[in-house]
Amino acid sequence: MDIKTIEAKVATLIENVILTQVDPDTLLIESGLVDSLAAVDVALAVEREFGCKIPPTEIDVHLESVHTLAAFIAERKGA
Repeated sequence: MDIKTIEAKVATLIENVILTQVDPDTLLIESGLVDSLAAVDVALAVEREFGCKIPPTEIDVHLESVHTLAAFIAERKGA
C-alpha cells in the first residue's frame, strides 16, 4: 500500500471520528479538531484498520496531521 492510499484511508478514518473534512496537513490536535477522546478513537480505529498500535505516550506526536499519521503507519507496515 503506497503513502497516498494510506493518507486517503487515514483521512476518511479521522473524518468519520470527528465528522469534519480534513486535509493531509491540517493540524489535528493543535487546531482543536481532535481532542483527547477523539484521539483515542482514532488510535483504536488505526489499530483495527491497519494493525498498527500507536503507543499511548506517542499519540499526540503521530496525530499531528493526516500526513504524519500516514507516515507512521507506512513505516510500521514497511510501505
